[in-house]
Amino acid sequence: MQLVSKPQQFDILAAGNLYGDLLSDLGAGLVGGVSTTAATNHGDGVKVYEAVYGATHEAVPPDTANPLPLILPAVEMLKDFGETAAASRILAAVEAVLTAGALRTRDIGGTASTTEFTDAIIARL
Repeated sequence: MQLVSKPQQFDILAAGNLYGDLLSDLGAGLVGGVSTTAATNHGDGVKVYEAVYGATHEAVPPDTANPLPLILPAVEMLKDFGETAAASRILAAVEAVLTAGALRTRDIGGTASTTEFTDAIIARL
């Protein structure tokens, strides 16, 4: 309940796999859904950058998937590798497209195809 009503009070949450999955889905729901988040798993000396979409391959017709689950973890990886300028450029392009609101994939309230949405981000770069 606190995560939903006062999310700003948390800097980090640590949980086991089951509760971690529930908390990450809840947190993703607060910001627009799982396809608008970046997933990074941290282990002892290892980080895994994960594309999370939340639907089966069969449930998503060709050229309708949101590309953000691939782009956002890549941005986090660039930051971790010290490529902050490149990460900032990509993130600014993504934010500009989302803020403009003209192009969105169906999972975030639009009708744009994967290609159209991706092309808009590239154009902003």
